[in-house]
Amino acid sequence: MRARVIRDARSYAAVMSPGAFFAGRTAAVLLGLPAPHGAELEVGVFAPRRAPRGRGIRGRALNAAYVDVQVRDDLRVASPASAWTMLGSEMSERDLVRLGDAIVRVPRDDRGVPRPEWRLATLDELRAAVDIGRRPGTARLRRALARVRVGSMSPLETDVRLNAEDAGLPEPELDVEIRSVGGRLRGIADMRYPRFRVLIEVEGDHHRTDRRQWARDIEKQAAYAAEGYETVRLTGIQVRQHPERGVTLVRDALLRGGWVPGSR
Repeated sequence: MRARVIRDARSYAAVMSPGAFFAGRTAAVLLGLPAPHGAELEVGVFAPRRAPRGRGIRGRALNAAYVDVQVRDDLRVASPASAWTMLGSEMSERDLVRLGDAIVRVPRDDRGVPRPEWRLATLDELRAAVDIGRRPGTARLRRALARVRVGSMSPLETDVRLNAEDAGLPEPELDVEIRSVGGRLRGIADMRYPRFRVLIEVEGDHHRTDRRQWARDIEKQAAYAAEGYETVRLTGIQVRQHPERGVTLVRDALLRGGWVPGSR
């Protein structure tokens, strides 16, 4: 889907009017964010200019005070924070949290080193974009922003966290380096409950289909056990199709670790 949007956006950019830019869902997809996208490109201009029209184009005339425009890969797009606020009236609160998590996460390089300069925006930048002024969806954006966290590295991980919180479980640490007493890196866990010595690893399908990844997962779980952690491994089925199963697995591990229901 993203490849199609990029192709269509590049074709349209050749005839795009000066000052126009890609907005909303189109901007989000072009920025590499997990947003659904239909057949139409969303193209914005600043009012009082008239919104673009044409086949396959959804034009939007926007308040210049509410939108920051950037150039990414030679395309004019709304900034990550601006694109997020544009979707406040179109996406559910949970979808906005997923998107917000993807915007503020700190990527790691191929050696596992955090690269904060690569993240798309900070929590403060999201907050500033919401605080500029009221618009459709502002209340929903504020509720979503209160649940956005730095450290969820995929929408599936965001769903694990939200499912656990909605079920009354404590909030975990995210994207945590697990080290031995001597400081040796044992692995980078998706989530951790340090007090209860519980880790959560979210297994996308590549964990099953990639033999090297599968072997590494087994090695990591053994290393975590050696450091005194119980690891709960959750699949997409346990997160989205049957979320109650995933919640039960996490709750049971926390209880074994000494968690008292009702406490945080």
